[in-house]
Amino acid sequence: MNQPTPLAGLKVIEFTHMVMGPAVGAILASLGAEVIRVEPIGGDRTRNLVGSGAGYFPMYNRHKQSVSLNLKDPDGLDIARKLVAGADILVENYRPGAMDRLGLGYDALSKDNERLIYCSEKGFLPGPYENRTALDEVAQMMGGLAYMTGPPGQPLRAGSSVIDVGGGMFGVIAILAAVEERHRTGKGQKVQSSLFETTVYLIGQHMAQKAVTGKAADPMPARISAWAIYDVFQTEDDPIFIGVVTDALWEKFCKLFSLDELWADESIRENNNRVAARDRIMPQIRALIATYKRDDLIALLDGSGLPFAPIARPEDMFDDPHLNAGDGLEQVTLADGTTTRLPALPIEMNGNRPSAPAILKQEGADTQSILESLGFTEDQIAKLRSDGAAQ
Repeated sequence: MNQPTPLAGLKVIEFTHMVMGPAVGAILASLGAEVIRVEPIGGDRTRNLVGSGAGYFPMYNRHKQSVSLNLKDPDGLDIARKLVAGADILVENYRPGAMDRLGLGYDALSKDNERLIYCSEKGFLPGPYENRTALDEVAQMMGGLAYMTGPPGQPLRAGSSVIDVGGGMFGVIAILAAVEERHRTGKGQKVQSSLFETTVYLIGQHMAQKAVTGKAADPMPARISAWAIYDVFQTEDDPIFIGVVTDALWEKFCKLFSLDELWADESIRENNNRVAARDRIMPQIRALIATYKRDDLIALLDGSGLPFAPIARPEDMFDDPHLNAGDGLEQVTLADGTTTRLPALPIEMNGNRPSAPAILKQEGADTQSILESLGFTEDQIAKLRSDGAAQ
């Protein structure tokens, strides 16, 4: 099976850390772009995070090269400029003004490379908040997502770095749009995406709900669902989610579970009427589902057309039969030499997944070869190392 590489030939230089910026490069690299991470001497500190941060680096830095430079050293900074001069795309997610202070801002670099597409991943787009320090969690709290996720009065962040990754995805969208525009104009541009505005875009459906109904959206745990049956149900052993989101599925649901009396009630054949009758319907359905074991219920529901889902944990995905039947997980060799499997880019192109074995490079693993490609001699490279400009 051939891996799709639609972005082959594009060269990306990445000045990033944590999740949002690296996610941009990870997507571009999975699609075939050459991505070179510029890490500080000693490596990106994200490499050594513990706890919930331990997975950041391996998840979002596969398929990339690593060059380790001291950007506070004039020689190290000169190498970075040379790299960017021959690049198509630059990605950075440092604090506002940091790259400008190094002389690596868009205005400075585009003078030598007018085709450069410069992607800045920030906490906020330009405006009153733009100089604030933001994190995924900050954006979720400020943008209304945490309010919608937790019970009333108990804001709760989502269980993954959804805003970091979403902001990275919007960064990729902006980059690809700029690449397409460059085909027509011959010129690059600066593009930006942000955590806060990404959050607001994602909760836009709830803003629209207020505009349409005149009533503010309730947090999801306290919401009035759009459908009568759209819940997690407890079986004899483990919980399962079931959704009945059309009137045709209601008929199918009643037949599958022999709910003849409920189907005979013509007053609830239409979804909105079922929503109004939830207090009457749900106790009967919960009692019914509680008589099944989860696996028996899955066997009954599978192939029925009814939406359902067992409640899985992240570690369950390693053994998921669907992911393992195709290329949903790709083999990754970690920096210490051990191997694992991590999610591939979740798309398919021309019948193939952009999935291939990946190696997570040690910091500076490609410094030598990259410096050689820039024309540095062995003696010059040795001096750069001894002076601490490169590792």
